[in-house]
Amino acid sequence: MTDAYVLTVIALLCLCSILTRCGYLVFGHRFPLSDRVRRTLRYAPVAALVAIIIPELLPLSASPTALINPRLLAGVAAVVLFVRTRNAMAVIVGGMLALWAFRLLFSV
Repeated sequence: MTDAYVLTVIALLCLCSILTRCGYLVFGHRFPLSDRVRRTLRYAPVAALVAIIIPELLPLSASPTALINPRLLAGVAAVVLFVRTRNAMAVIVGGMLALWAFRLLFSV
């Protein structure tokens, strides 16, 4: 009985996800978006990215030693690298190298 319940929930969640994501593609021509809504939706990907990344970088405690965090320092290094190069691949590679270097540095 539990397996049937879990499979039913998964199927219903898949259906809900498909309907909400594809709904605008199917019916979008009938409900055009205003310019204000279009301008607002431009910031949705950036807001989602910030909502995912910032909690991983910020420390969980308020102590001053929590700011010496390898993730936070690697994130700062990645931002500096992006500002200097404007290259996504350089940010990925440089950020990971910085993370590994800071983890190695702080583990010693």
